[in-house]
Amino acid sequence: MTAIGALAAAMLAGNAAGQPVEQSLPTLTGGPDFGPRLERFAYPWPVQTINADIIGQPAEMAFMDVAAPRPNGRSVVLLHGKNFCGATWESTVRALTAAGYRVLVPDQIGFCKSSKPRGAQYSFEMLANLTHRLMVSRGIGRATIVGHSIGGMLAMRFAIMFPEAVDQLVLVNPLGLKDRSEEGLPYVDVDTLWAGEKKTSYASIKAYQQANYYHDSWKPAYDRWVWMQVGMYQGAGRDAVALAQAKTSEMVKTQSVAHELYRIKPPTTLIIGTLDRTAFGRQQMQPSLRGFLQSIPLVAPEAARQMPDATVVRLEGLGHAPQVEDPARFEATLLATLARPRR
Repeated sequence: MTAIGALAAAMLAGNAAGQPVEQSLPTLTGGPDFGPRLERFAYPWPVQTINADIIGQPAEMAFMDVAAPRPNGRSVVLLHGKNFCGATWESTVRALTAAGYRVLVPDQIGFCKSSKPRGAQYSFEMLANLTHRLMVSRGIGRATIVGHSIGGMLAMRFAIMFPEAVDQLVLVNPLGLKDRSEEGLPYVDVDTLWAGEKKTSYASIKAYQQANYYHDSWKPAYDRWVWMQVGMYQGAGRDAVALAQAKTSEMVKTQSVAHELYRIKPPTTLIIGTLDRTAFGRQQMQPSLRGFLQSIPLVAPEAARQMPDATVVRLEGLGHAPQVEDPARFEATLLATLARPRR
């Protein structure tokens, strides 16, 4: 099936389930225009927002708050990766709520259905503060925090800042386990990153994800999430989307958490797809040095040893996004992790 065919099938499936169809087909000019805040991309549950003030500019943080049919009294907060959104957690949310967990799924400021204020100076502290504020506003005092990719880096910062709000910490192929500057990763200014982000296309996103996330394999189901990203770049707001992506890339480079792993007090589980090739900044390295950048599965064991209470769970044969690549296997692993003793 072609990428366009896969997207159309996904849309039809959503419509059959009573969800709005995002758009009939991608445009001939490069993809569907979903809007800079995914205004025309359907999420599986109602999307709400909370207000924030970012450098004097009003902004909205979007989220889904999904109740369990038979609550067990526990809550889980799911933090998305840079090339993912709250909607990407759909299968995970269904598994968690079926097991009794209430699930809070934010889109961070600068991403997906949330605002992308031009003047924002992004920091993991800012995002962690907003996530904590969201939890409090929803009456959630403590939760298991699950972070994937850049969301894992955010989850670590959150656990350092708000340890009493964390029952357990689950890091799914997280960034931030290694300070890449120590391996020679050069600084790239926001303007240069912004120029690169403006060239984003279906082909560029797929090529990156296929090589780094899915170990050179591809399934038609992945296309929906690629088009979701591409769809934010198609309309009048594309420059704002590209700028937010550029600024958050700089955030990852300049705001390492790797030297503070000893400060992560809650019980922590690192769920690691062993075929993940992700090493943040590889394309910015000199070609002669790229081979020295170790991927996430290689740095995870040493990082876990620096945390007070951490365990590594390996998902053999899976890559950077196991929740997308093999949802059933990932969900079984996550539920088993949540069933372990917590503080």
